[in-house]
Amino acid sequence: MGSELHCRIVLAAGPTAIGKSEIALLLAEKIGGEIVSVDSMQVYRGMDIGTAKPSAAERGRVAHHLIDVVGVKQPFDAAQFVRLAQIAIADIEGRGKIPILCGGTGLYFKALFEGLGQSPPSDATLRAELETTPLPRLLEELEQRDPVCYGRIDRQNLRRIIRAVEVIRLTGQPFSQQQSAWENNPSPARPEWLFGLERAAGGLHQRIEARVEAMFRGGLVGETQGLLDAGLGENKVASQALGYRQVIEHLRGVRSLAETVELVKIRTRQFAKRQMTWFRRKLRLRWVRLGPEERAEATAGRLACLWKEFMCLKE
Repeated sequence: MGSELHCRIVLAAGPTAIGKSEIALLLAEKIGGEIVSVDSMQVYRGMDIGTAKPSAAERGRVAHHLIDVVGVKQPFDAAQFVRLAQIAIADIEGRGKIPILCGGTGLYFKALFEGLGQSPPSDATLRAELETTPLPRLLEELEQRDPVCYGRIDRQNLRRIIRAVEVIRLTGQPFSQQQSAWENNPSPARPEWLFGLERAAGGLHQRIEARVEAMFRGGLVGETQGLLDAGLGENKVASQALGYRQVIEHLRGVRSLAETVELVKIRTRQFAKRQMTWFRRKLRLRWVRLGPEERAEATAGRLACLWKEFMCLKE
């Protein structure tokens, strides 16, 4: 990405439901920042409740970028994110503000800092074939042709599995080898002030349960039905989003509403654990531990003090 990303950029990462959006908002107000969303689902218009998208009032307090970028029928990928994020960062800095990259989509962080790797572009015909292939057959092929990738891939992430098999078929090479080449390519464009938020597992699980219940009370089922009417089912990526996928199955009669709520809680806890594992391994973050009763305002104050100390050292 070149020299665009430098020490004045703040990165706020962490698992879902930990409270990073509220903390980033308060931090932005304290240090004169604007927020760049690093969330692969908040880019879709109408996917509001299930993505915990910032409200209109919150976006009125602090400018947010890369939210509501495309309709639910439109594809969106890491390459598009990188292009739009670079534009947003340049715009924010050009106005004398501090970009705060906030989100939980590790792939987008990685693409922004280290590039998109050498994987071939998607092939429409092959992709259509793979999307109609049963998951067990895809996993069987992946196990045979790339056991390393098979051993570590998320079995719930159909999009990732399809992409891995697609790359293998297009290149004849294991997907894991290409990932390794990407991971071993250090980038000088990495910002210097990266922090990750963490909580005790029990406290995070309580927050996840409360958030999921609030989403369903707030109308997640109705929102999902409206999105299906608008064409969500045509988007193989967005329709697999956490929460929406399970509600779609509920609307199709797969399970009851009560069972769906509990399943979304389970899947969200699993997702948060995978996020933490990924962030610890890939981003070399400065971890900030949140106390069980610590309010977002207090955390933002702590971070603002750390930020000011950091900037003083740079002067």
